[in-house]
Amino acid sequence: MKRTALSLCVAGVFGWSSLAAAEDVVNVYNWSDYISEGALEQFTAETGIKVNYDVYDSNEALEAKLMAGGSGYDVVMPSNSFFERQVKAGVFQKIDKSKLANIGNVDATLASQIALHDAGNQHNVPYAWGTIGIGYNTKMIEERLGTADVDSWDLLFKPEIAAKLKDCGIAVLDSPAEVMSVVNNYLGQDPNSEDTKVLEASAELLKGTRDNIKYFHSSQYIGDLANGDVCVAVGYNGDILQSQARAEEADNGVDIRYVIPNEGTLVWFDLMGIPADAPHPEAAHKFIDFILKPEIAAAISNYVWYAVPNTAAEPLLDPEVAENKGVYPTQEVKEKLYVQVAHTARFDRSLTRAWTNIKTGR
Repeated sequence: MKRTALSLCVAGVFGWSSLAAAEDVVNVYNWSDYISEGALEQFTAETGIKVNYDVYDSNEALEAKLMAGGSGYDVVMPSNSFFERQVKAGVFQKIDKSKLANIGNVDATLASQIALHDAGNQHNVPYAWGTIGIGYNTKMIEERLGTADVDSWDLLFKPEIAAKLKDCGIAVLDSPAEVMSVVNNYLGQDPNSEDTKVLEASAELLKGTRDNIKYFHSSQYIGDLANGDVCVAVGYNGDILQSQARAEEADNGVDIRYVIPNEGTLVWFDLMGIPADAPHPEAAHKFIDFILKPEIAAAISNYVWYAVPNTAAEPLLDPEVAENKGVYPTQEVKEKLYVQVAHTARFDRSLTRAWTNIKTGR
C-alpha cells in the first residue's frame, strides 16, 4: 500500500516480448520507491536473472492490468483487500513454498491475519506492512490546541476540535474503503461492515467535519506536511515518516510526528503474488525467495520505513527504524489493529456514492 506521486519505470513491459521464453529474466511490478537501493542488482549478481522493474502508485492501476490478463508480469505486490478479490477472480497461481528456502522467516502471527484474505496463504508471500494513522505538525497543533500530544481520532472526527485546525490544513486519504473502515471502528462498529445504516452513520460523521478538511489525496500530503502547508494528515505511516525525514533534511523548523490513535486503526499488507499467466514462474519464485532473505528484508525496511513481516530480519534493522513505534508498534498497539477485507461489488457501489457525496459536500 505504499503510495507516492513519483512514478519511475526502469523498464517497460513492451520491451519484454523477446525475453518471454527465457527463465533468465523476471518482470516485477511494485509500488514506487519501495525497494532498497542495490537490491535488484544484487539479485541479478546472485542468480544471473535480469530484473525488468516497473512501478505504480495505486492498487487500481495494478488491478486494471491484472484483470485484463496478459500483463507480462511475474511478481506483483497488491494490498491485502485487493489481493483477496483478485484471488477469487483466479488472477494468481499457487506459490510452491517448497521452492522458497526462506519461507520460515515469515512472521507467523501476521501470516494468520493475512490468511483472512487468502485461505492457507496459498497464493501470497507478504512483502511489507503498515498502518494508517495521524501525522501532524507539533508546533501548529500546540499553538491551536494547547498540547502537542495527540492520541485520538477525535482530532479529525470531532468537529469542534477539527475546526481549530482548519486554518492550518487537514489532509485525508482519498481512499474510501480504508477511511470509512477507520470511521466505522471509531463509532464502535465492525470496520468491515456492509450494513447500509452503518455506512450512513459513518458518512454523516465525516460530513459533519468535511468543512474542516482541506483536501482528499493519497500522496500530496507527503510534501505538504514536510513543508508546513498542512498541519494534519491522515495517511500511511511510511509516507508520514518520509515527511518527517524531509523536514529534518530541510532543517525548516517543521517537526512531524506520527501516531496510531488509541481507538485503533487499519493495518495493511502488501503481498507478493505470481499472476496465473506469468511468463517466468521459476524466476518469480527465486525473486520472492530473495526478498525473504533476512539481510534483504531488513535493507528494504531500513530504506522505506515500513515494517517487514520477517522475524529473521529484526536483528538487522537500523535502531532508528526498529525502535520507531510508528514503524514497529508495540504488542499492545498491535492488538488494536484490524485488517480490511474485500467488499462485495454491490457495497462498493454504495461506498463510492457515499464517498463522492462526502468529498463534494452534498
